[in-house]
Amino acid sequence: MSVEPQATSARLTDDELRTLHAHWRAANYLSVGQIYLMANPLLTEPLRPEHVKPRLLGHWGTSPGLNLVYTHLNRVIRARDLHALCVWGPGHGGPAVVANSWLEGTYTETYPDVTRDEAGMARLFRQFSFPGGIPSHVAPETPGSIHEGGELGYSLSHAYGAAFDNPDLLVACVIGDGESETGPLAASWHSNKFLDPVHDGAVLPILHLNGYKIANPTVPARIPEAELDDLLRGYGHDPIHVTGDEPNGVHRAMAQAMDTALDRIAALQRAAREDGSGERPRWPVIVLRTPKGWTGPAHVDRLPVEGTWRSHQVPLAAVRDNPEHLRQLEAWLRSYRPEELFDAHGGPRLDVLAWIPDGDRRLGATPYANGGLLLRELPLPALESHAVPVDRPGATRHEPTAVLGGLLEEVMRSTADRRDFRLVGPDETASNRLQAVYAASGKAWQAQTLQVDENLDRHGRVMEILSEHTCQGWLEGYLLTGRHGLFSCYEAFAHIIDSMVNQHIKWLRVTRRLPWRAPVASLNYLLTSHVWRQDHNGFSHQDPGFVDHILNKSPEVVRVYLPPDANTLLSVADHVLRSRDYVNVIVAGKQPCFDWLSMAEARVHCARGAGIWDWAGTENGTREPDVVLACAGDVPTQEVLAAAQLLRRELPDLAVRVVNVVDIARLLPSGEHPHGMGDFEYDGLFTADKPVVFAYHGYPWLIHRLAYRRTGHPHLHVRGYKEFGTTTTPFDMVVRNDLDRYRLVMDVIDRVPGLAVRAASVRQRMEDARLRHHDWIRVHGTDLPEVTDWTWDG
Repeated sequence: MSVEPQATSARLTDDELRTLHAHWRAANYLSVGQIYLMANPLLTEPLRPEHVKPRLLGHWGTSPGLNLVYTHLNRVIRARDLHALCVWGPGHGGPAVVANSWLEGTYTETYPDVTRDEAGMARLFRQFSFPGGIPSHVAPETPGSIHEGGELGYSLSHAYGAAFDNPDLLVACVIGDGESETGPLAASWHSNKFLDPVHDGAVLPILHLNGYKIANPTVPARIPEAELDDLLRGYGHDPIHVTGDEPNGVHRAMAQAMDTALDRIAALQRAAREDGSGERPRWPVIVLRTPKGWTGPAHVDRLPVEGTWRSHQVPLAAVRDNPEHLRQLEAWLRSYRPEELFDAHGGPRLDVLAWIPDGDRRLGATPYANGGLLLRELPLPALESHAVPVDRPGATRHEPTAVLGGLLEEVMRSTADRRDFRLVGPDETASNRLQAVYAASGKAWQAQTLQVDENLDRHGRVMEILSEHTCQGWLEGYLLTGRHGLFSCYEAFAHIIDSMVNQHIKWLRVTRRLPWRAPVASLNYLLTSHVWRQDHNGFSHQDPGFVDHILNKSPEVVRVYLPPDANTLLSVADHVLRSRDYVNVIVAGKQPCFDWLSMAEARVHCARGAGIWDWAGTENGTREPDVVLACAGDVPTQEVLAAAQLLRRELPDLAVRVVNVVDIARLLPSGEHPHGMGDFEYDGLFTADKPVVFAYHGYPWLIHRLAYRRTGHPHLHVRGYKEFGTTTTPFDMVVRNDLDRYRLVMDVIDRVPGLAVRAASVRQRMEDARLRHHDWIRVHGTDLPEVTDWTWDG
């Protein structure tokens, strides 16, 4: 369906057109003012160089199109009394969204010093991209936002995440044509196959084609319209086109397009909710074509600007030094006729405000964009009902993530009516042993089903798509609008969303400093199918580095946990699902592993974050240890305990301390991370001068980086993953990376004074065991019986 401006002239009355155009002009004026002005906001005197900012930062090109969308969303929200949210995808649309927020009054309500008058307008202009002010993006500081403008490619998945389980919500999503070229955006078009028209809200994508990125044309703007339509229809959307550069015609076309789209959405929802239709809806999408830098300078220095890439940022770059640029800027600003838009005190006139919705219907005031206001406590079960019994350490085995799956199933069941918890992951829920959740909710799916399919559910809340980007975007949008969730992923492939988690961490760090932003549920990752048990999939699936990436980020936001068994995993999961405003990473195995701690012991140990396992060592509290064996992670824990057992047998006089670390940030100094230890506590745990052999789940240099300031750091020796991997046996993975029990015993002998000579024969036997392992697996294809049959007998 193509809606051309001349075909829709009857839809708006002249009075409606006049007031819509007034609002759009006002928003454009305020957008230009933010980029350029630091004084004389109403142009009550001729513009002079000192009225202009010394550094011009900001982006004009996308702003007039965004202002048009905001204006017309106001109209339909007011006319239809809609609950609506808009995700603003174009990278630098800050001036437009801030301008509209100020016009509707939400900016002043949020920041009372930026009043809706001349003085407030001056503050609004000066603060934009100015030291001590606000960023040029649609940032967390912007009322009504859940999407940072620098998150290129993620807008549509965020929009769908916001719509899930919000049946009364319309989520508009403006997608820039540059953004539409990205891989994450391309995959997120498939989100409509997961949108339940009964229990979810609606997403209205608005693909804004202004033709250019920073310096190049965009693909969707240059392919034939029919080809673009084929692409959008192939994704399952019905396109509605609005094209033009004559404002009155575009206003009329945009109004009809919005009405057509919303009528279609209402009909589709009615068919599903009232008539019981099971047909997958074909949702509308609006394709909006307007010139880049619309209404700005047509030419600058005799070069074309409006409608070209030259309008992307600051069309007039030398205003303070070039009198002609200053003249053009004043003419540009006055072309909006500000005296018709603002009264003598600088407040918006009634025509400008005619279509502003009331109260929290305003886009800047919607509580859906401040999700902490809507957040409810997650009903979590008593951990004892899911805990595994542990009478003594190492006597039984369980699959930790399968045990967690039972808890998540109960959470899913207890939220069935309120629908505010989702589990997302890239096709790995069952592979990661979380399939117990299917008893409470199937997998969301709106496309075709076959008899052979299992656990597909039109109303399901388990989300699987083989796109980590889309999973991440869904969950971020879901959390930021006031719900809870968990992202389960193979450890090696969490790196795919490195950039996305960066942005979310930055978002949370900023919102923590905004008192009007209510805390939201934390973004929780469960990384499993991890490096040490990817022996079957091989080298490509072996990468534990996501933890390193996370721990580079803001200490106040990030947390990393490595529970060593099933009960500690339950305790950690309970903690992170209750937490707010964090990014929590849990690394836990899905293969059977030994149960070390009872539920009561696990709670205490996890609360402590790092502690001595007295039962595993031989110091007996009577003297200082000769060596500390430390571990973090399930496989390293097993190898350390096996090494401790060997040392007890081979060197019974050696005083060994075993320390297990669950919360990896505990290794940091207390001044660098809220969970960090003071030097006194750290030295008490690890000693200041005794050798520490640390078996770590990931890359060993991370532990050195965390502990490099400690007094005992020269005595710290870390074993971990060193990029030696292949398709092999489970134990060969640890041998290849020198993390195995035999190598750890050799490290102890090498580092404890006096043992090199006294325990030379022990060391030799350990080396021999490694050589036997090498030969055994190449003959039998399995690990040594002494490894596969090992049990803890401490």
